[in-house]
Amino acid sequence: MFFLHICKYFSFFDRFICLCQVFVLILQANMKAYRHEVKYYECDRMGITHHSNYVRFMEEARIDLMDQLGYGYERMEAEGIVSPVLAIELEYKHPTTFKDKIDITLSLSELSALKMSFSYVMKVGDTVVCTAKSRHCFLEHGKPVKIEERFPDFVKGLR
Repeated sequence: MFFLHICKYFSFFDRFICLCQVFVLILQANMKAYRHEVKYYECDRMGITHHSNYVRFMEEARIDLMDQLGYGYERMEAEGIVSPVLAIELEYKHPTTFKDKIDITLSLSELSALKMSFSYVMKVGDTVVCTAKSRHCFLEHGKPVKIEERFPDFVKGLR
């Protein structure tokens, strides 16, 4: 109730953002982590997973999350939307090797009118092997798209 009471002081857009964040928190409780098994070709001469592969693992997990929400990249692209990566940040904590199973959980860390950011935690068992962040925008015919206006189905998926 407190949430509803205090929301009357926010603009419609601010209420929308708050509600999206609440819905994402609820969804995250029900979302499955993405699992990637390290392939031999993803390892370097030292037998360690090459650092460049973690960016691909992030994309795999992000695509899986969007699919779980029912709004996969195929659907976005069919509707003329692309979502380029604006920034990537990774911090390697512990090496992984061939056949390791990396569980990747991601959460929405920022949502504005034009941008969306995700945070990632990658684990092998209970060991955190990498943390990361990515920031994205949405474009239609090369022009920025306001998420709340263009993605009503996506917002419904969050509810």
